[in-house]
Amino acid sequence: MSIQCPQCHSRRISTKNFGKKAGGVIGTIGGGVSGAAGALSGAEFGGMVGVVGGPLGIALGALSGAVLGGLVGAATGGITGSKLGEVIDQRVLDNYGCRDCGHTFCVDSY
Repeated sequence: MSIQCPQCHSRRISTKNFGKKAGGVIGTIGGGVSGAAGALSGAEFGGMVGVVGGPLGIALGALSGAVLGGLVGAATGGITGSKLGEVIDQRVLDNYGCRDCGHTFCVDSY
């Protein structure tokens, strides 16, 4: 399906994806914060695993558990936020812009 500008009927259309970009950023930040909060349990688990290596193993295990918890939270939040933003782009925002006349519009997908 080729998208056409409803105003000038040009086929030179671009997408803005503001919702997807904003959702990805917000989701990454929120997921990172949530992951950092959950990192305490990751640090505890990493510390327990590191007990085998002595005090250095406990410290490295706790640190790696905390970092891993934050990274997993940020990645999960970023993906979720991006997908939600994509739906908002498609259903709510005028996501398409005509390169010829500058008109912005939304394409109903349902």
